[in-house]
Amino acid sequence: MEVTQQADYAMRTVLELALHADEECIASSEIARQQCIPAPFLAKIVARLAAAGIVTTQRGVNGGIRLTRPANEITLLDVVEAIDGPITLNRCMRIPNDCARSKTCVIHPVWRAICTDLRIRLNSFHFAMLAEDVKSKAGTSPIPTTCLFGG
Repeated sequence: MEVTQQADYAMRTVLELALHADEECIASSEIARQQCIPAPFLAKIVARLAAAGIVTTQRGVNGGIRLTRPANEITLLDVVEAIDGPITLNRCMRIPNDCARSKTCVIHPVWRAICTDLRIRLNSFHFAMLAEDVKSKAGTSPIPTTCLFGG
């Protein structure tokens, strides 16, 4: 399993918002610049996060993007599933009745257990915790000043 590029950008977007949780709104251009996310891609991600109730947007001079709830109430699981949908490791987990062996398969419960463990683990990391980690490491690691896509 690999997290999609879109989900990765979404996590970085929410992290940037968590880093500035005390501010009213953050401009999408600032998020794109700080997190090296192409602006057109960011717009699509923000729309999905807004539809999931994770962020809200405001137009105008003082507009931008902000979290809809405290960062300690938003988890990695919330963001990944807002972008990629429910986490399933195979088709049998997504559509159990689609598999003729679902009632007798000994591997199906293994996939279910692994999926449950992954969901629990992702749900244990909230963005306030991650933002604190970033702040505590701010002086110890270099912060990229350019992005691979030319920013």
